[in-house]
Parts: sequence; structure tokens; C-alpha cells
Amino acid sequence: MHRLTSVSFLLGASVMLSMTACNKNGGGAFSKKKEKSTATGWNYNDPKMGGFSVAKNKDQQTGPGLVFVQGGTFAMGATEQDVMADWNNIPRRITVSSFYIDESEVANVHYREYLHWLRRMYNESFPAVYRQALPDTLVWRSELAYNEPLVEYYFRHPAYNDYPVVGVNWKQAVDYCKWRSNRVNEMMLIEKGLLSKTDMNNQADDNTFDTKAYTAGLYEGIPGKMSKQTKEQFRNADGSPRTAQFEDGVMLPNYRLPTEAEWEYAALGYIGQNPGPSKKEGKRGEELIMNKQVYSWGTNNSGLRDIRRGAWQGQFLANFKRGSGDNMGMAGGLNDRASIPGPITAYFPNTFGIYNMSGNVSEWVLDVYRPLNPIDGDDFNYFRGNKFQTTYMNGENEPEKDSLGHLKMRDVTDEESANRLNYQKGDVINYLDGDTLSQVEYGYGVTSLINDKSHVVKGGSWNDRAYWLSPGTRRYMQEDMATNTVGFRCAMDRVGSPEGNKFKTGNLFKKQRQKR
Repeated sequence: MHRLTSVSFLLGASVMLSMTACNKNGGGAFSKKKEKSTATGWNYNDPKMGGFSVAKNKDQQTGPGLVFVQGGTFAMGATEQDVMADWNNIPRRITVSSFYIDESEVANVHYREYLHWLRRMYNESFPAVYRQALPDTLVWRSELAYNEPLVEYYFRHPAYNDYPVVGVNWKQAVDYCKWRSNRVNEMMLIEKGLLSKTDMNNQADDNTFDTKAYTAGLYEGIPGKMSKQTKEQFRNADGSPRTAQFEDGVMLPNYRLPTEAEWEYAALGYIGQNPGPSKKEGKRGEELIMNKQVYSWGTNNSGLRDIRRGAWQGQFLANFKRGSGDNMGMAGGLNDRASIPGPITAYFPNTFGIYNMSGNVSEWVLDVYRPLNPIDGDDFNYFRGNKFQTTYMNGENEPEKDSLGHLKMRDVTDEESANRLNYQKGDVINYLDGDTLSQVEYGYGVTSLINDKSHVVKGGSWNDRAYWLSPGTRRYMQEDMATNTVGFRCAMDRVGSPEGNKFKTGNLFKKQRQKR
């Protein structure tokens, strides 16, 4: 027995030594093999083989404040009777790609954070940048109402921190989205060690972090403490450090306003009518949409009040105006418990977990308004408002930054687009509606109030009747105008699997066995 035990021990030790030796020599079971190109056989991420950097496949991280919306097909357009007789939202079936959208509207505290950053970075050299971003608090003023307290306090007082920001025009909302994109990506680079927290103290004017300028090599910043793995990943073939690119998967796509189709799809939340995707690959729900719903909280409750038994039974599910002179009901029994906009996470969320897609405040979307979406328009990711841009290149064929640190962009010309198959103009806002092909003209200020600066507003507000709470309704306003009933929320593109993280794209079948 003792002899057998000794022999077993010696055999085990020799095996371990041989495996350790193999590991040191770069082989064996514990060797770290380089990933190779299936097209050329050359190693990825290997300085000795050219140093072509390829990041590992990874799921998209959910940005701050966002929720995932799985895309799909739906009938975009009116579900309520068209009492306004506008006929500007005739239903038609389209498909929307998966995307992310804010769980709630952008709040006063979020927008004040934005203003604080603008003042800190630009106030000394460009004070107009801060002033132009200020919301118009005078939107609360009225000739026959005492609303001066709201003019003074709604945006600034901490009691209203979590209330939706209003008085913001479309252009200001777009600028906020750009700023938010840069701040989120900057923080992700700091967490990775590619930038230092102290770098923020050195920023001002044109030396501020901008994602596009950074990826174009026009912003260096101060590097932070990087792990050994990060240092190895972010180096050039000659061993010198490099900046992160989108190919590395470190940064997120841009925050932006949602398109009208995305906003309406997210508001309806149709995922609630089917089992949805299982956590196990291959077990999915059925393509099932029940009765056409009127409001954003689903077909199980087609009315405005909560029908579930309990303390909330009979309470209003949204913040809206019940009738003339009735914004919140009677004392001791307030129906929606808010005379003006309420907190951004108040009221009933829909099946995607999104708050206030019906009521509280109406919201800006990205689209340019036209009275009727073309029936023969794109049925995939429909959007009107494209004005294509590209990076501006100077006389030395190099990119440049503007005085605020943003990468300079320019409009794509018609000459550059003329020979393309998929589009022939750089500005296609009027495509099939307002251009020479459509033979439609909008005489702004003469025969209509519609032009290329008219943008769609979706959803009802605290001061609207129930009709406007239906996601299919649509209105419009000029991009430089604002009211006390319109706010906004941000969206973000989804990259990777349309079903979400940890899911594959496409139906993947096993290979069939070949017959001899």
C-alpha cells in the first residue's frame, strides 16, 4: 500500500511539472492562445503580427437612466376617434429596431446639472452659451392667472427637483442630449483608467471632452490609473499608448431625442401581451397583440382609472385635466393629486417600465412635422428629418474642433450624394412632402404654420384632456419655441442582439451531418 501511494504521488507530481513546463513554454492546457482571424490566420491583438486590435464581443451596457425596449412591428397611428379631424396620424404598420429610452422625463435637477457644467466650462469666455441654454421660465406667465410663483420657483426650488423640466425648446433639448452623451462616455473612460478625474479640473473652452473629438485624436486628456490588462489592450503596434475607439466597446452610442415611431412604440409597450423572451435561448413568446389599446398602460385597463382591487382602485393612472376648470379634483379627494406636472416617477408605468408616456408633460421627439406620414414611406425605422452630415476637413485634410471643443461637422452636399443608389440629396427633410416631386408647398405664415423647423410633440400633458393621452396623437411646435406643458426624454441606439443582452441574433441551427 505504501509503495503504491508513493508511486501515485510521484506520477501526479511529474504530470503537474510537465503541465507547468508546457504553460511556461506557451503550450499545454493552461496556455493563453491568441485569437486568430478566420479570414487570414493572423493573430489579433498581437504586436508581433501587426497589432490589429479586436475587442471581445460584449453586450451593450445600459446607460444611466435608460431602459431597454425590444423592437418589433406595430401599427403606428391613431387609436382614438379623430375628434380634432386632423387626419394626421392614419395607422400604418412599421417595424422599429430595439433601442433604449429614458425611464422618465428629464427633471429640473438633471437640467440644472447641465447648466452648472456649462457655466463652469464656458462662462468666462463664452457666457452666451450658458444663457442660451436657460429654460424659459416665463412660459408659466399668463394674462389672466397668478402664476408668478411658478415663474420664480418651479425650475430652481428643491421642492421641484424631480419634476420634469419645461420651457425647453427643441434645440435646447438636442444640445442637452449631446452634452449627456459626452459626460457618460467621459465617466466610462475614467472608470477604465483611460482618463483621470483630475482631468475635469483642467477643462475649459475648446479643451473640453467631446466624444467625437476624442476618437478623432483631438483631445488627449490626462490618463488615470490603468490595470495591466487595460495598458496591454490600449497600445499601438510600437508599444505606445493609444486612445479608445468605438471598436473597443468602452463607450456608448449617443443619447438623442427618440424618433416619433420609437416614442409611440415605447409608449404602447406591447411586450405585455405576450410571454416575452425567456432567459433560456430558444424559448420565446408568441407573436400576439391583443385588442388595440388606447393609453400607454395596456389593454388590461382601457380606461383612465386603476381597476385593480385595493387602495388604488378608482384612482387616476395619469396626470391630466379632467375637464374645464378641473386640474386635480376636490379637496380631500384629489383625483390625480397634482395641479401642475408631478414627479417624473409618479403615476402608472407601462409594461416596459417607462413612466408618464401618457400625461404629466408632452414631449419633444426628433421628427420634423408633416400633416400626413407618407403611406409609401419607409416601413423600417421610419423618421422624417434627415439632414446628413460628415466630418469637416481643413485645407490639410485634417479634422478640427470648434471653440467649444466639439468636432466640426458639415452638411453633405447634393453633389456628393448624386451617384448613390440609396439617396441623392444631403437634405431630405422634404422628401415626398414639400419637394418638387411631391408638388406640395407649405407657405409658412401665409397658408400654414408648418416648415422645416416644425417638430413633432407627442403625448398629453397635465393641462390636456384625456384625448391627447393616447400615444397615437401628435401635435407640433417650432423648434425655438417652448411652453409649460412640453418637456423631453432621451433615447439611445441599441447595438447587438435585438432581444437584449445574453441573446444571440438570428436563428442558429446545428450543422447537419454530411452523408458519406
